[in-house]
Amino acid sequence: MVIQLLQTIAKPMFGAFEREEFKKFLRMGTIFALIIGSYWTLRVLKDSIFINLVDKNSIPWAKTASLLFLFPLVIFYTKLLDKVSRERMFTILSVAYGVATLIFAVLLLSGAQAPAEVIAARTGLAYLGTKVLGYLWYVFVESYGSLVPALFWAFATDITSPDSAKKGFSLVVAIGQLGGILGPLFISGLPKALGFSTSAVSLFVCSIVVVSVMLLLNNFLRVTPKNLLESFHGKNEGSAEKEQEPGFFEGLKLLVRNNYLLAIFGVIFIFEMIVTIFDFNFKVLAATKYQGVELDAYLGSYGASVNFVALICLLLGISNITRILGVGVAIALMPIIFGGALFGFITIDSLDFLFALMVGSKAINYALNGPALKQLYIPTTHDVRFKAQAWIETFGSRGSKEAGSIFNMLLSPMQKSMGVVAGRARYIALSGYVGFSLVAIWFFTALYLGKTYKKAVDEKRVVC
Repeated sequence: MVIQLLQTIAKPMFGAFEREEFKKFLRMGTIFALIIGSYWTLRVLKDSIFINLVDKNSIPWAKTASLLFLFPLVIFYTKLLDKVSRERMFTILSVAYGVATLIFAVLLLSGAQAPAEVIAARTGLAYLGTKVLGYLWYVFVESYGSLVPALFWAFATDITSPDSAKKGFSLVVAIGQLGGILGPLFISGLPKALGFSTSAVSLFVCSIVVVSVMLLLNNFLRVTPKNLLESFHGKNEGSAEKEQEPGFFEGLKLLVRNNYLLAIFGVIFIFEMIVTIFDFNFKVLAATKYQGVELDAYLGSYGASVNFVALICLLLGISNITRILGVGVAIALMPIIFGGALFGFITIDSLDFLFALMVGSKAINYALNGPALKQLYIPTTHDVRFKAQAWIETFGSRGSKEAGSIFNMLLSPMQKSMGVVAGRARYIALSGYVGFSLVAIWFFTALYLGKTYKKAVDEKRVVC
């Protein structure tokens, strides 16, 4: 009775589901909610803890460090996929990240995280240890955000048909936003609410949430009908798989040899680079106004706001754009929307506006662009979904953040040489020139992806 009621409510927003199909996406959405809830909590704490342990101006260097670390990690991850099943990989990652989160919690509780004046007074090995811990923490959260969501969506595309994904993926994202709202809002705000001076209690809770992902996945595989766990298979899939060579760099080779995959990489890269420029300015202004656990709470409200707005967009039926007009229209709308956001960035300079800009940018990406981009992997082979997607998601996202960070690092000296006001004006102007050029490339790349995807699905063929 409850399922039937939920199906009726969901129909105008996401489309009509069969009963077991609907239950499948409800379970997937619950798993995704735990992943997104823990990730957004860690992501919020990533910046505030790093700023506390190191400093706000070192964020671009931390992004560089994370990218360098992720390269060998993704190589190891893709090689491990040759030896273990996708279900086993979920278990490995859940346990590894859960235990690591717990270790960081203990370190923070033992005194690593302290008031800014206490950290500033540290010297010698204590000073070095604090800085190293800050960078390790940043790299750890970045790797979690790269591998675990990518593994979930690789799994999702591997068990879903194109027609089912049009409605189901948006439902999964909508449920996931609940985790994205509750996690940052309540878990990251626990230290301030309970009167603690460190973020350790938030990390203790996150470690439990991360480990619970594998329990829900095992239950999902046990109760979901086998006919709803089948992959999309194209007429040419066998020949396409024969051309794929195993090895440490298999995922990377697949990426660089296929224009379709390079186009997906490019779309993710451009989006994240523009958002990184927005994000750096937002975090610097936020850290100027808030410190310590107050910054935790402020960034927690930001994370919750992003997911709340994304949820509202989905409940208002934004996913119908993909379901009715197609994947191509959905991904082509994003550069148009971001062109408007970029214009606002270069004309309005305030923390409140940047808060709204970041919330809107992230929310529309999660509600519209994200589910559409994930569907692009459906008409591909198994190795593309699991291995090439890991490279695309990791280096398309993290590599673009590095590019955005380099842009920020190169232009930051302007404020010293030209003065803060003149230097910032020049920085904003150059951001506009670069940003609008990228938006134009993004738009035409999106058109290519939409056309190629539709042709592959219509002809029942894999692209690569």
